[in-house]
Amino acid sequence: MELTRPDGSPLRVLVVDDEVNIAELISMALRYEGWQVETAHTGTKAVQAAKDFKPDAVVLDMMLPDFDGLEVLRRMRGTDPDVPVVFLTARDAVEDRVAGLTAGGDDYVTKPFSLEEVVARLRGLMRRAGAQQAQESSILSVGDLTLDEDSHEVHRAGSEISLTATEFELLRFLMRNPRRVLSKAQILDRVWNYDFGGQANVVELYISYLRKKIDLGREPMIHTLRGSGYVLKPAT
Repeated sequence: MELTRPDGSPLRVLVVDDEVNIAELISMALRYEGWQVETAHTGTKAVQAAKDFKPDAVVLDMMLPDFDGLEVLRRMRGTDPDVPVVFLTARDAVEDRVAGLTAGGDDYVTKPFSLEEVVARLRGLMRRAGAQQAQESSILSVGDLTLDEDSHEVHRAGSEISLTATEFELLRFLMRNPRRVLSKAQILDRVWNYDFGGQANVVELYISYLRKKIDLGREPMIHTLRGSGYVLKPAT
């Protein structure tokens, strides 16, 4: 079940990393969990974002261009003394990890890391901080397309659609990010857990399988943006 705030609203996570592509990949993984995400690429912007966004947890890179993660943590804790923080540190920087935990960080993940590890650490921290298990419906809906995450049943306009396990995971990722352009690299990482490489053709292949089942004879919902990726949106 998804974790939520006590009032049932989505959990909020602030991701701070000066490498924009890393921040975006982490953000995608967290949005897939149903959480709200904001990003910042400098310490100054991170401190301001923490005040404005009021996150339930922070993923914080230790090395930032203006001041380091320890200073960001110190300033954030001045506003919110209890916000859980997961530090991102270089693999060999043992002193960074010790300093981060001594300064009040709750956990750390070393680069290079898997997105699943970051998500798992955050889930554990936020559970301990009092996040609630959401009891809401397991049904995802986009336009006339519905997907039940528990029973794995998929319907469009009331007609049942039979999907393989991989097709189901791909459609679930698209439906959890409606109207959002998803690159092949992002889809590979979330659905197949591949490192980026020569596997992008598998995404094209499975998108074509999905189109035959979801869109054939109907107004299309799965769209290709050349050079960018794919987007799922309600039929007009």
